[in-house]
Amino acid sequence: QVQLVESGGGLVQSGGSLTLSCAASGFTKSNYAMRWYRQAPGKERELVATIISADGSTNYADSVKGRFTISSDNAKTTVYLRMNALKPEDTAVYYCNLAYIILRSRYDYWGQGTQVTVSS
Repeated sequence: QVQLVESGGGLVQSGGSLTLSCAASGFTKSNYAMRWYRQAPGKERELVATIISADGSTNYADSVKGRFTISSDNAKTTVYLRMNALKPEDTAVYYCNLAYIILRSRYDYWGQGTQVTVSS
């Protein structure tokens, strides 16, 4: 059974930094994507960053480009989101997502979420 366990959220002042971690277990697929989403109160869930296991390519939302960095460990079982120059508008619950496709069917797994609060 796939499990994603997030950690690293907290309260930080504007301009500060945090690193979120997402430890994945229970899967053996070699080609998958891991993503960080976030959801602020009263807003829809937003895709923040993506990393592709096959080639390590990454992609970011415009709102976080140049400030956030997504990466994974050598075993590719843990994904990180380094967040620099945090702004109050980055305040949200951050969710880790693992997705892969088998025979044209997509499988998605989610972490429990971790709260990030940026004070002004």
